Amino acid sequence: MVSTVSETSNASSIDGPAIDDELIRDSTDSALAMQLGTTTRGEIDARTPALIGHLERLLVADLGADSDDVVEELYRRAYKLLDLRHRPTPDTPAFTAYFFMRDVAGLARRLLWVYSQRSGPGVS
Repeated sequence: MVSTVSETSNASSIDGPAIDDELIRDSTDSALAMQLGTTTRGEIDARTPALIGHLERLLVADLGADSDDVVEELYRRAYKLLDLRHRPTPDTPAFTAYFFMRDVAGLARRLLWVYSQRSGPGVS
């Protein structure tokens, strides 16, 4: 395979995939702005995988969970939420899928804040 300058790649660091704080912020803002009464199950199902991906990327980052009890608790909650046994299925009611999406977005937002605080100036 020949690479050219115009090709883009998924930039990643040695520790894992790069964290795009603006993308995560915009994605979580959009999800948290959705209202239960006006959001379809299809919209929820379309948005949730990206939110899960953001949360998973943040969990890979070293956010100090080993030395910070609050961050450790966020990690615990995130891993429990991402457990396949707790994810919505096609038979799950729309309101349950909606609240799952919001929970994922909320945890991603909290971990993004931790990431921005630990990454120093110039980030978020």
